[in-house]
Amino acid sequence: MADTEARPDAATVDVGGQQVAAMYARALLGATEKAGKTEAVLDELGAIVKETLDVHPKFEAILGSGFIEHDEKVKILDRVFRGRVSPLLLNFLKVVSSHGRLDLVRAIYHAAVADLDELRGRVMVEVRSAAPLDDATAKHIATQMKQKTGSDPRLVVKQDPSLIGGVVLRVGDTVYDGSVATQLKRVRSAMINRSVHEIQSRRDRFRHPDGN
Repeated sequence: MADTEARPDAATVDVGGQQVAAMYARALLGATEKAGKTEAVLDELGAIVKETLDVHPKFEAILGSGFIEHDEKVKILDRVFRGRVSPLLLNFLKVVSSHGRLDLVRAIYHAAVADLDELRGRVMVEVRSAAPLDDATAKHIATQMKQKTGSDPRLVVKQDPSLIGGVVLRVGDTVYDGSVATQLKRVRSAMINRSVHEIQSRRDRFRHPDGN
C-alpha cells in the first residue's frame, strides 16, 4: 500500500513533544491491539490528519490551543467526529485533550504508524516521483523492495517535479536513485571528466620531449 504525504509531520515537533507523542502512540497501539482494531483505528486517525487537519489548519490550531478549555474541546470532538470514527479513537482523543496535548495528533499518528511497522515487521520506503504514482507502478516497486529488504514495504509517496522523470527510493540511509535528473547529472559529469582528461592528456603530450 502506498501513502501520500502532503505536509511535514512530527519533524516540526520539538524533541520533548516527540517523546510525549511516542508515549501516546504506544498507549494507542496497546489499546487497539487488545481490541484487534489497530489497522482500522490508524486508518481513521490518518484520515483525520490528511482530510481534516491538512485541509483545515485553523481547526488544528483550535484543537491545539491552550486558550480553549478541555470541556469545550470535548464538545468539538463530539460534534465533528462522533459517528465518523470509532468510539475507541474518539475516547483516545478525549484523553489526549484532557492532558492538553491535542497539538500532537499529527505526531502521534506518525509515531503510531512507525511503531506498527516495527511490530508487523514492515519497512518504510520513501518514494519520490516526478509524477503521481499509479497502482501498477506502486505494486512493482513494493515487490522489488520486498526482494531487496526481505520485509514487507510500506510506501510513502512524495511527488517531486524536480526529478524530471523516474523515482528515488529511500530505505533508512540507503538511496536507490533512478531519476532522469540524476542520470543527466551523471552523463554531464562523465562528459566533463572526459573533456578534462583529454585536455590533460594533450597538455602532458606537449610537455613530453617526444610529444608531437
